[in-house]
Order: sequence, then C-alpha cells, then structure tokens
Amino acid sequence: MLPPLAPADIAFMQGMIMHHQQAVEMTAWIPTHTDNKEVQALGARISRSQTDEIQFMRRWLAERGQPQSMPMAGMPDMDTSHHHTMMMPGMLTPEQMEALSKAKGAEFDRLFLIGMIQHHEGALTMVKDLFDTAGSGEDAELFDFATDADNSQRAEIKIMQRMLEKMPSEEKR
Repeated sequence: MLPPLAPADIAFMQGMIMHHQQAVEMTAWIPTHTDNKEVQALGARISRSQTDEIQFMRRWLAERGQPQSMPMAGMPDMDTSHHHTMMMPGMLTPEQMEALSKAKGAEFDRLFLIGMIQHHEGALTMVKDLFDTAGSGEDAELFDFATDADNSQRAEIKIMQRMLEKMPSEEKR
C-alpha cells in the first residue's frame, strides 16, 4: 500500500518532468554548438541523469495513477507536456532558449553555463517549496529523489560556477 499523496507531491513530480525536459533539450545542442570537452562531459552527465530521473518520475506518477503532466490553468483538458512555461522556477525563457540555440563556441559555453545554473537553482527552489509545504515530501521514494536532486544540482552548480570563472574575461561578457 502506497502512502497517501499530497497535491504538492504530484505537482512537484509533474513540474520537475517539464523542468528536466528543458535541461535535456539544452544539452542536446552541445555536440553541434561547442568543441569544449569540459562542457561536453558536463552536458552528457546532466542529460543522462535528467533523462533517467524523468523515467523515474513518470513511473512514480503512473504507479499512483497520476497524469504525467500538469493541466494548464483554466483549461483542465489541456496539458503542458510540450509547452514550456515560466511556471517552473529557473526555466529559461523562449528568448534565452533561442539565444542558446543560435550561439556557437565560447558564447554557447557561457550562455549554457549561465542558463543551466539558473535552471538548477530553479530546481532547488522547487525542492525547497515541496519540503516547505505541510504534509508533502513524505513518500519515501519522493523524499529520496528530491533530496538526491537537491544534492546533485548543488554540486553541479559549483562545477559550472568554477567553469565560468575559468573562462577568459572576454568570453564572460
């Protein structure tokens, strides 16, 4: 028997799927946009871990009979699975995503690192909000997932900040 779910648990998992999908989309540009081996290695790690986590979250929701995506506000029959909105903290705007998709080389590296730091910080906010909501985050699998996500995102933010600091000053503009 699964423990009772709080609405915030379901919303967290649905929102985090959408959040992770954007990160995977960002990492997909790396092979054609930069030759930086450090960015390539980081992007591959982020893509693998977030793709695995998306599968975990989908399974978690399915086991509990919950939809994979959030209904759009005011439109109960619409879902947000293919619609990046700013509902999730840290999500890049369409303009930021467009700039990243058009950038190459050092400019791509800089925009990718800045954008992924913003993205990861948003995930940290989502975890904090989950745990700050009374009765939420008590499911053992969800608790472990959210705690692991928090720890890994914090570690990756530190790595990305160091990578940005190492860039020559003309690349940081």
